[in-house]
Amino acid sequence: MSYRRADDVLPKNVLEILQMYVSGETIYVPQKEACREKWGSGTGVSERLRIRNEEIFVRYQSGISIKELAQSYYLTEKSIQRILRNMRKKPPVSSSSRNCD
Repeated sequence: MSYRRADDVLPKNVLEILQMYVSGETIYVPQKEACREKWGSGTGVSERLRIRNEEIFVRYQSGISIKELAQSYYLTEKSIQRILRNMRKKPPVSSSSRNCD
C-alpha cells in the first residue's frame, strides 16, 4: 500500500483540523462504503453461490425434496432451508450509483 502526503491532497483548513488529532502520524482513510467490493466479488465465489442457490430453488420448485437437495449439494437440510427462504424474499438486483473517485 502506498501513501500520499496530506498536504499534497487536502485543503489547508482540513489539514490543520487533521493535525489537531494526528500530527506526524500515518493514518488509514477507508474507502466509501459504496465503493467497497462485496465478499467474493473478486474471486467469483459469490456469483457461483448465487447460481447454485438459484439452481437449488428451481429444483425444489420442480419437486425435489429438501433431503435430496441436501445430499446432492453436500449441504445440511437446514442450509437448504435457509437458501430457499432467502431465495423467496430476495429483492431484485438494483444498480446503485457509486461515487468512488
